Order: sequence, then structure tokens, then C-alpha cells
Amino acid sequence: MPAVADNLAVVRERIQAACRRVGRNADSVELIAVSKTIPAAGIREAFDAGQTLFGESRLQEAAAKIEALPAALHWHFIGRVQTNKVRKLLPAFEVIHAIDSSRLAAYVDEIAAELGLFPKVFLQVNLAAESSKGGFEPARLRAEMAALLRLPRIEILGLMSIPPAGPDAESARPWFVRLRELRDSLEQEAGVGLPALSMGMSGDFEVAIEEGATHVRVGSAIFGSRTYRLDGELG
Repeated sequence: MPAVADNLAVVRERIQAACRRVGRNADSVELIAVSKTIPAAGIREAFDAGQTLFGESRLQEAAAKIEALPAALHWHFIGRVQTNKVRKLLPAFEVIHAIDSSRLAAYVDEIAAELGLFPKVFLQVNLAAESSKGGFEPARLRAEMAALLRLPRIEILGLMSIPPAGPDAESARPWFVRLRELRDSLEQEAGVGLPALSMGMSGDFEVAIEEGATHVRVGSAIFGSRTYRLDGELG
């Protein structure tokens, strides 16, 4: 069996084990295989092993893969969203993971109306106010949430965040707890459901699941180690 298939099997078992530890159903967690820099052949290996949901962070790279691979694959955009790319992003991706400002949300809503689309999105939260990462500061998100919810075309699934780098997976736990608690308080304050939490990557996804993650972004644990830019990308 190919290495990618082996790795996927291990990741899925780790997801199931994390869910068992906290009494969750494993079906409540979506595994996003982060395929940025991975050629179409590698993604096809994962697809052949039963993986259908993939995450990409660069439009041009992703567009070629989407065209070359089966239509049965599902694609989430997990990179920083540039306004000049929104018109092409929305038709290509089912979910956008990094709406990091009210201005961007309003622009996505405007373009979605022009295209006749209703995109699903996560709101990115910068819990530690790190300059290298985009996202709402929690206080600003609270102040602007009502206006965000009034945007008619976008469907806000929930919140997304990347914790500060730490020495081990456990160091991320307090940040995952903070994101979950922020989501819970926003639900109460706004009187709406925000069911999804996109948090956790290869090094800490099990802890994220224990703290309520519904979407985990796992790349290197499936496809092997890669070199990433330190620019706040989400894989």
C-alpha cells in the first residue's frame, strides 16, 4: 500500500482515538488533507485511499490540480485571501477558511452576489495578536459580529485560528480552549449557531479535537515534511 495511504490510515486512527478520549463521534471531525506543494499524482494517491477533502492555499497552483483531478474531490481554501483573487476563488472552493476582517467579508459578500453564490466561510481569529498572522482580535470580532451576520450571501460556519508556535502539542491547548470559549460566547450574544471550529494541524490536531475542533488541517502527517513560508498560512 502506498505511503500516503498508510499515513492516512494512521491519521484517521489518531482522530478516532482522540474522539474516543472525549466521548465524541469521529464523524464530527472533518479531515482536510493539506495538499499545497503536492503534485496531482500525490493527491490522487490520497483520493484512492478514500480522502476526498483537500486544502490549498495558492489559487494558481490549486486551479491546475482542480482541473486535473476528479470532480468528486472537495476543496477548501486555507490561505490568506487576496481581494484581487476573490472572484476566482469563490467558484473553485466550497469553503474559505481565512476571512480575517469585516472589510474582506463585505467584499466577498459583494462578489458572491455578482456571481450568484453563497460561500461558506470561517472567521479567522488572531488570539495572540501575532503580527505574522491575519485575523480578528477577539474584542473587534465581538464588536463587529452583528454586522458580519447581516451579510446576506456568506454563511459563517464558525471560527478558525492558528495558535502561537510552542514546544509541543499541549502548549496549543489553552489557545484551542480560548477559541472554543469565544465561539460559545458569540453564539450566546448573537443568538446564532456557529457550529464549526477549524483548528489543529499535523503537530497538534489531536489536542484540537479534544477541545472541540470540527475541521483539522493535516498536511505533513499525510504527505511528508515540506518547507513552508513563515507567513501565517494555514497548513
